[in-house]
Amino acid sequence: MDMPNTPVARLRGALKRYGALTAVDGLDLALYPGELLALLGPNGAGKSSAIGLLLGLQRPDAGEVTLFGQDPQRIQPRRQIGVMLQNATLPPTLRVRELLRLTASYYANPRVLQETAELAAVEDLLERPYGKLSGGQQRRVQFALALCGRPRLLFLDEPTVGMDIEARQALWAAIRRLVGEGCSVLLTTHYLEEAEALADRVCVMARGRAIHEGTVDELRARVGVKRIRCISTLPPEAIAEWPEVAEVRFDSGRLQLTTAEAEVVVLRLLQNDARLRELEVQRAGLAEALTELTREPEASSSDQREAA
Repeated sequence: MDMPNTPVARLRGALKRYGALTAVDGLDLALYPGELLALLGPNGAGKSSAIGLLLGLQRPDAGEVTLFGQDPQRIQPRRQIGVMLQNATLPPTLRVRELLRLTASYYANPRVLQETAELAAVEDLLERPYGKLSGGQQRRVQFALALCGRPRLLFLDEPTVGMDIEARQALWAAIRRLVGEGCSVLLTTHYLEEAEALADRVCVMARGRAIHEGTVDELRARVGVKRIRCISTLPPEAIAEWPEVAEVRFDSGRLQLTTAEAEVVVLRLLQNDARLRELEVQRAGLAEALTELTREPEASSSDQREAA
């Protein structure tokens, strides 16, 4: 049994190149029992390549990769994981019930079919052919297939793409339940509210490296950007010329300003608009923090990107 401080999955100095392209560049990453780690970053950051190394789909050119302390290409650790990748090709004529039974048969101690169907919210799809489902419904089935083997570790790569709000919230609830039962989850997502809602820890990647690791609050604290909202008589185009203001938007009758010098901007607003009201100052959201941290240096070459 894993100790709480023993990683269930780990990369140590992992390096992966594709010709002249370095997709993973000396990456250190660890995921612990019962933890949900969100892997964030722009397209080309190396997220998918990192997952491919942990799954044993690729070998690193240098460094170490372990899954439950073993080589990820060995069958023993593979039997303890569930995987939901961005793209999946499944037999379109098989019914969902048949797909679940077939996948569960590969595991020693799978969930019973009804438990899997309820957890993944696919009870209403069991008798339908997979190929006749919508994109969002197919994603729900793929999630069911990932968890039916009762995995100790789930890899979820953009799991809620194509889902409506109700299906997404149901999947979030299922993920929380699995984590509560001790399952570890490695999640990649472009829905930042998903990471905020679910993650115990986030790892931000850029150019194949981990540039930040910690809680969502710690990520926000790394960035000095703040958001100011107010109702003002000042024209937005005039405020946009202030050197301290990075961005100005007009939304639902309110100005929304982005700045790294909130105190200076607030003082200027008060000095220049006697009718200023409903003033709010908020710290950076996850989106702003992520954008700021992963901003490419001007000298960075565009050929050092990998579709992830």
